[in-house]
Amino acid sequence: MVKAVLTMGCACWLAACASGKPADSADIARVADVKSSFGPEFHVTTIAPTGIDPKLFGARKLPEGLRFEPPGCAQFAAGQAMPPGLQGNMAAVSAEGDGNRFITIALETSQPVPVSDPGQNCAKVGFTGGQVRGVVEVVEAPQIAGARTLGVHRVVQTLVDGKPHTGELYDYSAHFGRYQVIVVANPLVVPGKPVVSVDTQRARDLLVKAVTAVKS
Repeated sequence: MVKAVLTMGCACWLAACASGKPADSADIARVADVKSSFGPEFHVTTIAPTGIDPKLFGARKLPEGLRFEPPGCAQFAAGQAMPPGLQGNMAAVSAEGDGNRFITIALETSQPVPVSDPGQNCAKVGFTGGQVRGVVEVVEAPQIAGARTLGVHRVVQTLVDGKPHTGELYDYSAHFGRYQVIVVANPLVVPGKPVVSVDTQRARDLLVKAVTAVKS
């Protein structure tokens, strides 16, 4: 399940903050501390530190022939890929409940991952083509001392047998040195039940708590 959500990709946008505790003292295993944030209504699972599969964090392969508005913003819509040859480890916590899924991932890489700023022109990108349309936009992310943060909202609609199907994802990330923390949040689709809006405040709070835990 973690892999399925991560393949939807992440993008990066800067929000510079004051410096804090040196990032080299961080421990990605401590991301597991955020599981205490969830009550009994959530099903929580953890992934102990393990090697990163770069395919999980690469830019998404978008369908051919898409038209982007503004033009020239396809890179932001696809998300940022990790540099070739990058190695590292990851740990994660997944929680499902109240109609939402939250996946919190901590990464430690062999070198800092460059952060790309989409700029004002690409802060909101629409795309359409064939039976696919959607929007990718920068949304509010918490400021965290010593980290650069980004919030991204993705909505993709496809036609299957003439019927529209919509997928939605929020992605909040924090970069500090060779470390990253990512919170991915999306609504659960439960047959017979209405789709619940994503609790974006909980997702933002998770990012802060996870960074604090990893850096503590």
